[in-house]
Amino acid sequence: MAAHGGRNGEAATGAIDFGLLATWVGFNLRMAQEASFEAFSHHSAAIGENPGRFATLTLIARNPGITQTELSAASGRDKSSLTPVVEDLVRRGMVERKRVASDRRAYRLNLTAAGKKTLALMTRAARKHERNLNRIIGPRDRKRFVEILKRIANEIA
Repeated sequence: MAAHGGRNGEAATGAIDFGLLATWVGFNLRMAQEASFEAFSHHSAAIGENPGRFATLTLIARNPGITQTELSAASGRDKSSLTPVVEDLVRRGMVERKRVASDRRAYRLNLTAAGKKTLALMTRAARKHERNLNRIIGPRDRKRFVEILKRIANEIA
């Protein structure tokens, strides 16, 4: 396969030969994730936030008192990359962190009023982004597509 799409599926300037990558699920999954993240970045930048904070704030809001270890597992991020995110949210007054009495190394996390306000703004941006993804995927294929993505996330070795 010679020319494969750029961001919008258009041929890139100067035909690029993607070889097997053009048909490989992993490569196309990564390209789709990059494009989706970039599009959500535009939506969240309008409210002055990083799109990577949305999942973290959502998981804390939906699971009051979640530990950083539980948050790490739920978000698919290792603790070393999640810790700076949580520290930033604490510093900015969006998350409060309290030590677990039975384990002085662990913290329980909760949203503050500022965190709830930011999450509400980000949720609006995420819904707009999700509507665009739904337009692309189509209502008929959406449920199956999400099921396949979850299977990949849960079963990949």
